[in-house]
Amino acid sequence: MISPMQNSTSVPTAPATAPARLTHGELLQLKRWNTPTIYNGWEQITRRDASREGFNLEETRDFMPQMGPMVGFAVTVVVQPGERGHREANKNAWSEYRRYVATQPGPKIAVVQDLDKPHTYGAFWGEVNSNVHKALGCVGTITDGAIRDVDEMTNAGLKALARRMCVGHAFSYPVRWGCAVDVFGRRIEPGQLVHADKHGFLAIPPEDECRLLEAAKFMDSNECQTVIAAARGGAGMNTEELLRRLDEAGACFKAAAREQFARRGER
Repeated sequence: MISPMQNSTSVPTAPATAPARLTHGELLQLKRWNTPTIYNGWEQITRRDASREGFNLEETRDFMPQMGPMVGFAVTVVVQPGERGHREANKNAWSEYRRYVATQPGPKIAVVQDLDKPHTYGAFWGEVNSNVHKALGCVGTITDGAIRDVDEMTNAGLKALARRMCVGHAFSYPVRWGCAVDVFGRRIEPGQLVHADKHGFLAIPPEDECRLLEAAKFMDSNECQTVIAAARGGAGMNTEELLRRLDEAGACFKAAAREQFARRGER
């Protein structure tokens, strides 16, 4: 007998197709621009609220601005350096966590939520951990906790956006990993594409990833060919002529964005 919830003629539903991922070469192109430029492209293609979503809502600090932007897929971990009990709860946590990081696609950005926030009792990051994560394919980290050994981290080539520095590591230990984390007012999912630099970070919704590079390229070119060109070419003009030129350039900028994305440009 077929139950009321069954259908004898039903066809199995095919699994939903995962959104396309950018290639490593495309990620390297994204790395050529700062995070605000990537945001300018993203806001044109997303259905999300670009004034509230995607970027960090709390201030963060780039401790290696000289390294430029970083881009990668999030590997996530929650820590609590101020609580010694986590080490006893799972004595294999470090090994299990490292295996998780090693098996994820790269390039990777380690996103670390510190449960001690707003207090700071120790740093998850230092010379040893940065070298380990670099070996596992990480290009950097975003943590709402602390870092230490900043010169040594820089030497390892691991970029860090963090809340502050501190002296000790206390009881830094992975509590859980491969889960959603909340850092600087933004939730980040494992595998989410992240772009970050001295301005902050942008976590790209999966449905927007495949169009991000072309959108960023277009908006950067659009600015250079319209409003920036008009502003820099205004030397020697009288005020009225310069203002007219800027108005015309602004209109051209918005028209080009509207034609490309069916939107108004900067909203």
